[in-house]
Amino acid sequence: MLFKTITKENFRNMIEGIMENNEVIGPKSRDRDTKGAKIYRFLKLNSFDELEMDYTRSYSSPKNYFLPFKEDLATYDLRDTGWEQEIRYTIHPRIIVGMRACDINALLKLDQVMLKSQYPNPYYSARRRNTVIIGLDHEPLEDCFCRSMNTDTAFHGFDLFMTDIGEKYFVAINSDTGYMILNRFDSCEVGEEDQLLYKEVRGRIESKFKTQVDITIVPELMDLEFESDVWKRWGDKCLSCGSCAMVCPTCYCYGIEEDIDLNFDKATKRRFLYSCNLLDFATVAGGHNFRPEAHIRLKYRYYHQFRGFVEAFNQSLCVGCNRCGKACLAGISPKAVIDDLIGTEKR
Repeated sequence: MLFKTITKENFRNMIEGIMENNEVIGPKSRDRDTKGAKIYRFLKLNSFDELEMDYTRSYSSPKNYFLPFKEDLATYDLRDTGWEQEIRYTIHPRIIVGMRACDINALLKLDQVMLKSQYPNPYYSARRRNTVIIGLDHEPLEDCFCRSMNTDTAFHGFDLFMTDIGEKYFVAINSDTGYMILNRFDSCEVGEEDQLLYKEVRGRIESKFKTQVDITIVPELMDLEFESDVWKRWGDKCLSCGSCAMVCPTCYCYGIEEDIDLNFDKATKRRFLYSCNLLDFATVAGGHNFRPEAHIRLKYRYYHQFRGFVEAFNQSLCVGCNRCGKACLAGISPKAVIDDLIGTEKR
C-alpha cells in the first residue's frame, strides 16, 4: 500500500474536479433528531459545500448503493407467440466519499456472499466494480464497538482512505484508480512530520473507544444457550418491525415479487431487502410459519450474525456500528444481548 498527503484545499479541488463528469455521493445532514443532533445520510452531492466531512454516523449505511431496497432483476415482454426477457447490469461509474472503516469492512463481508460464493450476484458485482470508494477515519461515538469486531481499521476494499492530520489528509492508496485520481491534484510525498501527526491521530482514535463487546466465546455460546431464557427476555421486547435490518450495513436477506401488467403484455421480477425479524419471513405455502414467535426470529438473526457467518467465513457478520441499537424502538442493542448471553448484563 502506498501513502501520500493532500492539502484540504487540493482535496476540495479533487472532489469538484470529479463532480464535473461523475456522480459523487457523500454524507449530508437531512434532518435533526429529538435532541437537535444532525441526522446524516449518504446522498448525491451537487456541490462540495454539501459534503459534511465531520459527520458522526449516517443513519443508514452506504450498503444501499450496492444492495438497493428495491431493484428490478428482469423485465418481460409477453406476446402471443412467445416472450422476451431483458436484464441490465450496466452501472455508470460513481464515487462514494467519506465511508467509515466499519462500513468498508461491511462491504468486504458482503463480498464474501455476493462475489465469492458459488452463485455470484451480477447486480451487486456491477455496482461494486464501478464504484470508487474514498474512506475517512473518525473518532468513535460512545456506543460504537467496531474495535471489538476488528473493523475500526480498513486494509482492503477501498481506493483511497484518508486521515485528517490538520491542514492535510494522510492518504492510504489501495488501487490504481485511487493513485491516478490523487496524482491529478497535487498530492505530496509523506514527510516525517506527517508520519508523526498520523500516529498521534490514530492513537487518539484508538484511545476513545468506550464500548467493548467480548465475542470470543459467543459462537460456542450460541449453541450452548440455544434454548436460553435470554432470547425470550429480549424477544418479548422486540416489535418485529425490521428497523435493525434496514439500517444494518451487512444484512442481506431479501424477498422476490413479480408484477404483471393488467393487460398481460409486460411483467417485472423485482428483489427487495427484507428482514428475518418480520412476522412472515418464514411463512411458506399453506400459511405455515416456521418462526411464528418474535424471540425465535430475534435469536436466529443473532445466530446468523455471530454463529452462522463465523462457521461459513471465519468472521462475524456484525461490524459494531450499533446502527441497529440506535434505530431499535424497543432499545435492543447487540452489546446488551451479548452481555446478557455471556452473563455480564446488569438487570
